[in-house]
Amino acid sequence: MEPPEGTSSDYEFLSPMGYGNSSSCGYCGARGATRSRRFSYYATAKSLSPQFYQTLLDRSWRRSGTLLQFKPSRDQRQAINRFNRYVLGESYIKEAARVYPRSRDETRKRDNEFKLTERVHEAEYANLKKPPEPAHKLAVTLEDDGFTEEKYEVYDNYQKVVHKEAPQDRTPRAFKRFLCNSPLRRQTMVAPDGSRRRLGSYHQCYRIDGDLVAIGILDLLPDCVSSVYFLYHESIHKYAPGKLGALFEIALATEGAYRWWYPGFYIHSCPKMRYKIDYSPQYILDPEALSWDPLDKEILGMLDRKPFVSLSLERQAAAKNRGNSLDDEDGMDSDMPGIPSLAEMEEVDLDHIALKVFPRGPLFETSDLVGWDTKKITDWPSIKASVAELVAALGPDVVGRICLDSSPRE
Repeated sequence: MEPPEGTSSDYEFLSPMGYGNSSSCGYCGARGATRSRRFSYYATAKSLSPQFYQTLLDRSWRRSGTLLQFKPSRDQRQAINRFNRYVLGESYIKEAARVYPRSRDETRKRDNEFKLTERVHEAEYANLKKPPEPAHKLAVTLEDDGFTEEKYEVYDNYQKVVHKEAPQDRTPRAFKRFLCNSPLRRQTMVAPDGSRRRLGSYHQCYRIDGDLVAIGILDLLPDCVSSVYFLYHESIHKYAPGKLGALFEIALATEGAYRWWYPGFYIHSCPKMRYKIDYSPQYILDPEALSWDPLDKEILGMLDRKPFVSLSLERQAAAKNRGNSLDDEDGMDSDMPGIPSLAEMEEVDLDHIALKVFPRGPLFETSDLVGWDTKKITDWPSIKASVAELVAALGPDVVGRICLDSSPRE
C-alpha cells in the first residue's frame, strides 16, 4: 500500500478504537460463563511501514512465537517427500534417475542430510531437469496481496469446507477485508552486503498444472516472515498443505535472510493452535518484559497449570522469595501486561502528535484540537483519553512516529 498522498511517508497512520471484550473466537470457539472474559485493545491502520509493524509484532500486537535454526521433524520431512513424489510421479523419478544419475557422494549426502531449502523446491517445475516431463507442474510464486477471482475461489472453498462458514460470511468483500490490500507499505530493503529483499504484505501462491490450490498470506518484515493465514483447496487436503505451507515459509525466511518465522499468537488452551509447537526450536514472547524465552517443557508445564505465564515475573517472584510462583490472582487480571501505568502516561508529551484530518493538505497537531488543553488523560469520554490509551498500547517511545488519521476514505 502506498503512503497517503500529500503526506510524509515517515509517519505511521493509525486511529484509536479502544478496548473491547470478545465473546467468541474462530479458533477457540465461544467462551462460556465459567471462562474469563478476553479483553483486547484495537486500533485501525491505514498505512504502516514494515519496520514499524515489526516493532508492533514484538510488542504482542499481532503475533508471538518464532523459530530459528529450524530442524524438520520426521513427520515434516515425510510430508515434503510425499508431496514431491505426487508432483513428480513415479515415471519421472525413475527416468530422471536413469538420465541424470547422482554420484555416490551425492546419493549418500541426500540419504543422510535433509536440507529444507533444497527439498521444498525440489519438485518445482522451474527447477527440474527435462526431459522427461513430471506428472504435474508445480509453481510457487510470491505475488502482490491484491484481490483476484482465482484467489477468492480458493478462499471460498477453504472457508466452506474447513471452517464451515455460511455463504454470507465468505463473500468477496470479506476476503478483501480479511486478507487483501493490507496497510503495510511495500519497500525494498538493502542489506549491508548489498542483497535486496522485499518488505510488505504478499500472497505466496501455489499452483499445480496452472490451477491455484493454496495461498499463504505473509507479511515480510525486516527481521521476520510473519504468517498471517494459510488457505488451500480441498483437492490437496491429503497432502497436509498446512504443514507444507509452514515449511515453505520457513525456507523463505532462511533464503531471504529474514532470520525468523512468526507463526502468530499461541493460545495453549486452544487445540487448533497446538500445531504451532511442532516446529522447533521455538521462542515465545514474554507479555510483560517483551523478551523472548525458549518454548520448552518448563513453559509448557506452566501453561498447563495457569492461563497467564510471564517468566520475567516468575523470576522476580523467586528473587523476592514470594513463594513458588505467581498466579492469576496476583493482581494481573486488572492490568494488561506491558501497558504503562497512569503515572507513567502523565509524563508523556501527547500535545505534538501529528493529526491528519483531510485526505489531502497539511497535518495538524493534537494540541490544535478544540478543548485539548482543558482535558486530562483520565477524562472519559474525551479525545485526549482515547489518544493516551492508544499511545500506552503502542508504547510511549513511538509517539513521534505516529499520525492519528481521522480523514475520510476517498
